Amino acid sequence: MKRCLAVLLGSFCTLPAMAEVYVAPFGGYSFGASEFDISSTETEDKGQVKVAESQNYGVMLGFTTKDPGNVYLLYSHQGTDLKTGDNFSPKVITSMDVDYFHVGGSLYFPMQGVKPYVTTSLGLTNMRPGGAYSNETRFSVAIGGGIEYQATETFSLFAEVKGYATFINADNSLFCGNDGCLWNIQSDIMWQGQANIGASLKF
Repeated sequence: MKRCLAVLLGSFCTLPAMAEVYVAPFGGYSFGASEFDISSTETEDKGQVKVAESQNYGVMLGFTTKDPGNVYLLYSHQGTDLKTGDNFSPKVITSMDVDYFHVGGSLYFPMQGVKPYVTTSLGLTNMRPGGAYSNETRFSVAIGGGIEYQATETFSLFAEVKGYATFINADNSLFCGNDGCLWNIQSDIMWQGQANIGASLKF
């Protein structure tokens, strides 16, 4: 991970002369989001709420490095629901869009046409509930690994798994509405996993 961060920071200082620019759309599934402990501001009811599992899609835009590796900008979108249970009703509170805006870097370990890699990134998580609930933006980091198959000099396919950590740092109201906040939320970090497949095209 330390080497990945060194690649990320060093590569932004100077764009290598032989670097190749690439674009890499991807799609996958977001899973395993951690739960928030919540309590009602109007009653003494307590429970938990979480971001539901669902499909995601996104794109990376970056350039290669000589390590070998790459540096990239990432956008990932998940259309999902904010769900709860226990003493709260209904099960689905509201729809929820979760977007990641990250800058990251990868380090490859080439093995002929197949290239295993590790990757890390950091940036912002934007959570946008439907209806009158407020949007929330928090700092987040990610780490993952995958494998890339180099089909041609310019085209490759990849599969990867990532873990995202969003720093909520909340022990008070979150996702408030026009009529006030219905819940108090106690949480430090929201964890979420992603399993993706995609294609990369170099220019």
